Amino acid sequence: MNEAAKKEFCEKYEDSAHCIGRVGLTVGILLLLAAPLAMGWVLGTGPNWKAFCKGFAQVAVIYWTSGVMEFLVYAPMLGSGASYLTFITGNIINLKLPCAVNAREICGTEVGTPENNIISTLSVAVSSLVTILVLAVGVLCLVPLRPVLESPILAPAFNTVIPALFGALAFKYFYKNLKIAVIPLILMSTLFVLIPSLIANVSLLILLSGAMAIGSAYWLFKKGKLD
Repeated sequence: MNEAAKKEFCEKYEDSAHCIGRVGLTVGILLLLAAPLAMGWVLGTGPNWKAFCKGFAQVAVIYWTSGVMEFLVYAPMLGSGASYLTFITGNIINLKLPCAVNAREICGTEVGTPENNIISTLSVAVSSLVTILVLAVGVLCLVPLRPVLESPILAPAFNTVIPALFGALAFKYFYKNLKIAVIPLILMSTLFVLIPSLIANVSLLILLSGAMAIGSAYWLFKKGKLD
């Protein structure tokens, strides 16, 4: 494929990704809203809309900034198609983003390129399908496995699953980019040790640490200390 044909293909791919993504995102949101409304209609009940609007406003004031920041931080890394899939299926930082990053490293693509957009979209799509399959199997096996899962012997292990998982995922990226990671890592660790209550606001602090990492990378790059 020559450069002209490649450019034309990439432009068509981007246009179709945005078109399908917008339609799919709209349909997905409508379906998410339709499920509880349909159940309420069948059961002859519904929410107190005044209380709902009041509660929604209180939550929106808190989370709209993190929503905007997540889009600004993650969309360039994921690309167009993967962003639409990720923002409707969720689990960005702990599932979709690591899958996209690993796929990019395996295929040797660069962020911001059409090749990376395609690879990220495929990896996020496969991740979503695998998640659905695993959850379906988990739901089917929940009743027979309940005595094992609720065993007092396994309780301490379940309490450390999430730290162990994220520690294993994070170490790889910290080690590869130690110059960039060291400042936010030290500051965030110190904050959580001194003020444990901040754990409840971890999503906002992730964005703050991301901004610090970007600032550190920019400073190191300008100083010529970043490879």
